[in-house]
Amino acid sequence: MNNAAILEIAKEAALRSAEILTHYFGNAGITEKSTQDLVTQADIEAEELIRQIILSAFPDHDFLGEESGASSSSQTALWVVDPLDGTNNYAHGIPQFSNSIAFVRDGVPEVGVVYDPLRNELFHAIRNGGAFLNDRPIHVSAATELKRSIISTGFYYDRGEMMSRTLAAIHRLFEDNIRGIRRFGSAALDLAWVACGRFEGFFEYQLSPWDYAAGSLLVQEAGGQCVDRNGRPLELNSGSMIASNGKIHPSLVNLVAWDRQ
Repeated sequence: MNNAAILEIAKEAALRSAEILTHYFGNAGITEKSTQDLVTQADIEAEELIRQIILSAFPDHDFLGEESGASSSSQTALWVVDPLDGTNNYAHGIPQFSNSIAFVRDGVPEVGVVYDPLRNELFHAIRNGGAFLNDRPIHVSAATELKRSIISTGFYYDRGEMMSRTLAAIHRLFEDNIRGIRRFGSAALDLAWVACGRFEGFFEYQLSPWDYAAGSLLVQEAGGQCVDRNGRPLELNSGSMIASNGKIHPSLVNLVAWDRQ
């Protein structure tokens, strides 16, 4: 298993499945899992195409997709896929969405691809090989203070305690005179934008592995840091994320960590 060969398959899957996303954009065919949690025909068709491309190349690998679930509980050679990150945006015609494809070996992301088809921005990373945007190296922001930082966040579908804690963390950030907060609705793109220096940080209290498996590798390979919502080392099943450019990391974690509430 060569990571360079794996990357080429990940890129192919991202680019080809994105043709489905652009085809349906503006006529999405929405199904409601719940009021806030949507799925479209594009999600389903794109994930199936990604699965076919990957398993045709690597039939002995396992697959974990947002729409189809897991083919195995093994993490020895596992692909973690979100065919459409930002489905709510997509379903409402908002041009902020991506796909996210990661290859995970023994629980650790080795290859990650996030593709924004409307901007034609393909982010990729290989563990210990750097992070790239359209094959050009990228690096996290050089900002060293929260007051010079833009932080992105996300809201899980829960409208109870989790929402209250997220709003409380945003309030603390504003009290600390942060430059700005953004909520764009695609965690994978938010992490890619941390990696390329557009954002200084990102946090969200509940996520799924397909939301951040690729994006976390992008951030780390671009020079940043990723931990879970309590500041502990990030794992594939952590289910939450605080990411930063590394320079503001202690300050950001201090203000937004879950157990800070």
